[in-house]
Amino acid sequence: MLNIKDLHVSIEGKKILNGLNLSINKGEVHALMGPNGSGKSTLSYFLSGKDGYEMERGSIDYNGKNLLDLEVDERANEGLFLAFQYPMEIPGVQTSFFLKTAINSKRKHHGLPEIDALEFAKLIKSQAQELDISPDMLRRDLNVNYSGGEKKKQEILQMSLLNPAMSILDETDSGLDIDALRIVSEGVNKLRNKDNSFLVITHYQRLLNYIKPDYVHIIADGKIVKSGDFSLALELEEKGYEEISKTA
Repeated sequence: MLNIKDLHVSIEGKKILNGLNLSINKGEVHALMGPNGSGKSTLSYFLSGKDGYEMERGSIDYNGKNLLDLEVDERANEGLFLAFQYPMEIPGVQTSFFLKTAINSKRKHHGLPEIDALEFAKLIKSQAQELDISPDMLRRDLNVNYSGGEKKKQEILQMSLLNPAMSILDETDSGLDIDALRIVSEGVNKLRNKDNSFLVITHYQRLLNYIKPDYVHIIADGKIVKSGDFSLALELEEKGYEEISKTA
């Protein structure tokens, strides 16, 4: 699904990723954990195609394609999804309109007809109810005056509607209370299957109590220094990043 080899990335002349290697197969959930400034968000932004990052060397294979050959919209339409740590507010764009446009963009990319209004209404109503999202929220402008939990729920709703092959969750637990964290995690868990994959980026082990990963990776100084199963997250919670890095 995703194979990253010897990735070196800088921004404004500052080296951020320093020889990162990571392979994620279909059906797998990987967690990436590390302290501030270790390169977690840089990796997610670079994979999604955000401007301003310079790749010095390395390769990224995504579903048999060179990811770097794909534009931002092509990456999204090919099934690469990024849930942001701080979702952007877009005044003047109704949430339901945005979601319908995103679905139709993907359908057009794959040569499918646009979803009709009735089918979309049934689909979004069903998915929104599962995430405890009110109809009023869908009529509001995208993320404008949303609480932190509402923003994250909207992104999980978007993910469920688009059904991406590879989802990257960049600190999606940031700012969530326990109830919102549970709802968001349940939404992610319902989407897990043998054909899609997840990269869950987080500081803390608490999210991984709800979204159990198959593999856990520790990133420090722009590269993965240790990998293991879920027990590595528990060890990290007990010992901290500095101690774990010493034993890598």
